[in-house]
Amino acid sequence: MEVFLIKALQLILCFAILILLHEGGHFLFSKIFGVRVKKFCLFFDPAINLGFHRFSGTLKLFTWRGTDYHLGWLPLGGYVNIAGMVDESTSAEDLEKDDTPQNQMFKNKPAWQRLLIMVGGVLVNFLLALFIYAMILFVWGTQYVPIEKYTKGFAYNEQAEKLGFRDGDIPLRTEKRTFKAYDADLFRDISEARSVVVLREGKEVQLSLPGDLNLLDMLQDQPRFMEVLAPSLIDSVAKGSPAEQAGIRGGDVLLSFNGKELSTWNEFDQEMGKIHDVLSAKTESSGGLFSCSSSKPAGCSPADSAKLRAVSVVVRHAGKQETDTLHFRMDPDFRMGIYKHSPMTDYVKQSLTTEQYGFLESFPAGIAHGWNVLCGYVDDLKYLFTADGAKSVGSFGTIGNLFPAEWDWLRFWELTAFISLMLAFMNILPIPALDGGHVLFLLYEVVTRRKPSDRFMEVAQVTGMWILFALMAYAIFNDVVKFIF
Repeated sequence: MEVFLIKALQLILCFAILILLHEGGHFLFSKIFGVRVKKFCLFFDPAINLGFHRFSGTLKLFTWRGTDYHLGWLPLGGYVNIAGMVDESTSAEDLEKDDTPQNQMFKNKPAWQRLLIMVGGVLVNFLLALFIYAMILFVWGTQYVPIEKYTKGFAYNEQAEKLGFRDGDIPLRTEKRTFKAYDADLFRDISEARSVVVLREGKEVQLSLPGDLNLLDMLQDQPRFMEVLAPSLIDSVAKGSPAEQAGIRGGDVLLSFNGKELSTWNEFDQEMGKIHDVLSAKTESSGGLFSCSSSKPAGCSPADSAKLRAVSVVVRHAGKQETDTLHFRMDPDFRMGIYKHSPMTDYVKQSLTTEQYGFLESFPAGIAHGWNVLCGYVDDLKYLFTADGAKSVGSFGTIGNLFPAEWDWLRFWELTAFISLMLAFMNILPIPALDGGHVLFLLYEVVTRRKPSDRFMEVAQVTGMWILFALMAYAIFNDVVKFIF
């Protein structure tokens, strides 16, 4: 419950900042051009009829210079009610009844002024993200392990090996840029590159690439396209676990698993993956919904479970040269109780690099970083039209889970900046009911010098809202599926 509250509070604070400033962009340009803003509401205030009481949840804070400032009860959005504009709260009929002076009506202003009013929110979100990124660099700088410091190299899956990668290779650069760290940009560059240079046994080797690898597959495949190569050193063993009872201790090295020689945890994970593939196949063939485990409804027989849980391992005990062959059974959830030693711990201790930025230096660096993040986000949207990409679409539950379980200001501001960029881009899409829809009709007016009627704008607004409701329903459905399964 505590974790949920921490994540929820971070999400609400993030939304409050972004919504307040987004709507503030529309508000600012409206005031500059003399358009009346009748209501400024942070968060939504949909009415709920409880049968005995109709609850709107609106809290009127104050009125200043003709604008009522409200606080809604549903922290999922906000709005400004601009006089003379058809939107989700104002119909064409409402405009006819509006007693606002004609010179303060949105619809009576020149097209270029209305255009700036509509892009005001997107512009603020975009500039806010760049400013936050700049301040992150100024306050925290950047920390990373240089790619060349991953001295043991990386482990590659079967797809990568077909392209010429070998375990232990360290990717250095593509024809586009030189790699700085092991991050999402490295995967993206490799997916789009025609060639890559790797460091192999102290020598640079150039590999040819197709230039159109599926980034989503590279990140989601098990094992992934590439991962930090992790020698099979055992960090510790859970007390009372099958591994401890068999005599395995922290500091031991795993040399073989079920007859398969190995030297890395990456190879071990592949072997465990084969076991889980067998489990899945047996479960599906028998109509079960769960893995073959005695602690859950089983899709395979107890005999199958016992057979798959029986393992044979070869270990070299800490400080000794001789090896020991051990036979035992994994627990009902197919775990041995071994904790792997992560080489990342060693890399961070030995090679973590921090780059600090002065106040003035942080702005161009923040702008460059923000632009790179936006370009990557826009480029990745093409995966939404794939089966796996569509499944990844989520709503507020998915966004909330991005925040850490403990309050971390650095992570909070990084996510706030990213979501601000995301909102800016999504809002400028030419969908009626979004800012981009209004911009589209305004550009049509500028080009053709024909202004769409208020009735047309109302129909377009309603159509856009239904499209958004449908998308939201699909995103919420995906969240529910992820939560249940």
